[in-house]
Amino acid sequence: MRKSRRFAGLSGLLLLASFAGLQAVPALATHGGDTEVTVGSNDEIFSQNKQNEPAVAIDPSRTWLVAAGDNDNIDMEACNAGTDNTCPFTTDVGGSGIKFSFNSGDSWMQPEYTGLTARDCLGVEGDTDPACVAHTGPIGTLPHYDEFGMVSDGDPGLVFGPAPGTNGFSWDNGSRLYYVNLASPSTVSETAPFKGFEAIAVSRMDVPASVDSTEEAGALVADAGSWADPVVVSKQSSTTFSDKEQIWADQNSDSPFFGNAYVCWAGFRSLSGGNAAPQPLFVATSRDGGDTWTSKQVTAASNNPFNEKQGFGRSGCTIRTDSQGVVYVMANQFAVGSPGVGKHLLIKSFNGGKNWTRPQVLFDAVDTCFAVQFDGTSFRCVMDGVAGARDDLSASPSLDIASGTGSTDFLYETWVDGRTGSADPVNNQTQLRVAYSTNHGDTWTQGPVTIRSGDRPYYSALAVSPDGTDLYLVYNAFTNEYRSDTTSDRGLVGVILHANVTATGAADAWVEVHRGETGDPRGSAQNNVVIEFLGDYVYADATDDYGVAVWNDTRDGLPCDAVNTWRADVQTAGPPLDASERPDIQQECPATFGNSDIWAWSGADPS
Repeated sequence: MRKSRRFAGLSGLLLLASFAGLQAVPALATHGGDTEVTVGSNDEIFSQNKQNEPAVAIDPSRTWLVAAGDNDNIDMEACNAGTDNTCPFTTDVGGSGIKFSFNSGDSWMQPEYTGLTARDCLGVEGDTDPACVAHTGPIGTLPHYDEFGMVSDGDPGLVFGPAPGTNGFSWDNGSRLYYVNLASPSTVSETAPFKGFEAIAVSRMDVPASVDSTEEAGALVADAGSWADPVVVSKQSSTTFSDKEQIWADQNSDSPFFGNAYVCWAGFRSLSGGNAAPQPLFVATSRDGGDTWTSKQVTAASNNPFNEKQGFGRSGCTIRTDSQGVVYVMANQFAVGSPGVGKHLLIKSFNGGKNWTRPQVLFDAVDTCFAVQFDGTSFRCVMDGVAGARDDLSASPSLDIASGTGSTDFLYETWVDGRTGSADPVNNQTQLRVAYSTNHGDTWTQGPVTIRSGDRPYYSALAVSPDGTDLYLVYNAFTNEYRSDTTSDRGLVGVILHANVTATGAADAWVEVHRGETGDPRGSAQNNVVIEFLGDYVYADATDDYGVAVWNDTRDGLPCDAVNTWRADVQTAGPPLDASERPDIQQECPATFGNSDIWAWSGADPS
């Protein structure tokens, strides 16, 4: 039988103490409530308080162990360092955060490793202090990147798979955590580790089968030596920008490809020309636990908005396997228009990633680009209002499969759709949609999910229990109509839904099982401050006994009047950006301006 996400019920283990090298642990959340994941950062220093784009994974062999990743600015310099009205990403400082829970997601902690950091570059008021230079010190992100001439750049994806050993892949060997992210060459490396602007890299940590307690797990994750050296997965050229990756491992011991790991991503080419086109999708396969990878291009490279098989680029991929080891890759194919009527694509491999089918066009996925706004340097689509958070990938699919031994192999996906919107941005209502297939993706049934009135979904993700009986769905939503000014309040909330699965594969009834606190997204920011920033996705995972979900949250951040005024001025003036009037953030804004966090919910079927 599969020793997998079905393996164990909720553990009674509670985290009773913190460990050396771990940030302090907050009070435990009640199972079924929510708790902050990003517990390591200082909420009152921008941009160290900026976290977004969460990913989460449950260890199938010990379901009390959960890992989460995010874009994390914890180690960046403060705005007062150097020139006070700039808040840059500090050169050579990584941004791929890692957190762990030892009690099924009820509380979280962040390991502290050593690497290139700038978290102590706090600066002083005025522009006379020197610019910050990355230096060796404590980091809250993935270790070993600077040692190999790389910088971890976020966009995380995580999954646990079986650990390899002399007996091959087996859960008896323990589990292996895979963490995929973007990586760029560091400026302090004598030789560039790869060509191009951004590559796809994978880090790995083994959790031996003997680790069966909170104390042992805490000691393991606190040790940077537990992490293997990062491996570059993507093939790079001097103009390549690899992006929007996701990772999966075949967890079913009955699969002929048990233990294989897979990564999908979008390969933006010719970035030196400024348009990052053409842009095909790639999938890489590892059959040796992530030591080596073989990549395949699985879509055409050309972009043609008038051809539904090519579209205006493709991105936002998601990847999973079924109980027989068939690999499924879904992605969003963009189209021009406002909003554009794009397509969801499906690509399969029946032989462990050696060969791939041609892309199958499934159905329409309408993007949420109702209003294109200046961000000071380019055009971006936003949903909540002028100078709002970008929504490029709202319509991208999130896929999961009921892949336990003896389960259904039914496929489920969710996305946010703009088909009920309007060219008038005030009426840009969006839909939360779910589709499912009971015949391996050949045909699909889809439709909208009824949610609370006033919610305008932004990003969504779902997880199905391996036995195929429970669905957990998380979405971020704006609670305000489109704002034509930057002074009116706005709302951002995270919501969790649950549904039992009927014999036909359909969701019986979606029930809201948790609703987080609403925050104002105007309190979030790009590092150049000119628009809000909430990343590109949310994430979920599930066992047969519970689900866990993570989302972007702004409940503990505050907007800044000076920033609101400057953002409005930028929108009026348009590009190019004149940064001379940008506010001095630490003098003119509340301390918690820019504080966007990751929050998590974990709980069981409420029935």
